[in-house]
Amino acid sequence: MAERKVSGGLKLLLELGPVAAFFIGYVKLKGEVFTFGGVDYDGFIVVTAAFIPLMLVCTGILWALTGKLSKMQVMTVVLVVVFGGLSVWLNDERFFKMKPTMIYTLFATILGFGLWRGESYLKTLMGEVLPMEQAGWIILTKRLALFFAALAVLNEIVWRGFSTEAWVNFKTFGLTAALFLFFMTQSRIFAKYGIEKPDEEA
Repeated sequence: MAERKVSGGLKLLLELGPVAAFFIGYVKLKGEVFTFGGVDYDGFIVVTAAFIPLMLVCTGILWALTGKLSKMQVMTVVLVVVFGGLSVWLNDERFFKMKPTMIYTLFATILGFGLWRGESYLKTLMGEVLPMEQAGWIILTKRLALFFAALAVLNEIVWRGFSTEAWVNFKTFGLTAALFLFFMTQSRIFAKYGIEKPDEEA
């Protein structure tokens, strides 16, 4: 299926909407206990159970509109289903809390494997929208691989050492802000190694 353009606002809504809904749902249901089939589930598990199909629906809509999903998007959805499903099935929130660790570890490993082969898989994903010399991609990929590894360790520290509420805030705001700040601080690489796109005008 050929890739199609979709408005930036709609794309952002489909990508971040489920995360925002998870946070709002948790805030409203934290401390609550719900009984299904004679088993008690706290608000976190109930919100997780709702988050999984919402994530699948939004990702499916995004795929239907654009005709394409990145490998990272696919892997993220798979891990959400696997670890979120385990949390709901076993009534144990720890599995869902481990999900960011698994995602960032996987991303760091994939980028690291590419670097070991002398390649930048990040360039494969972003090269068309962000033209840059190979040396710049290698530097950025090294930094991002280390950054993902650090986020994986940080997630383990937060979910194991702090409350569920602290982890939800960290996941919703902390991780998002950290990714934003990381790319903001890489402006020198973009300025030094960036390649200007040729004018498409005839």
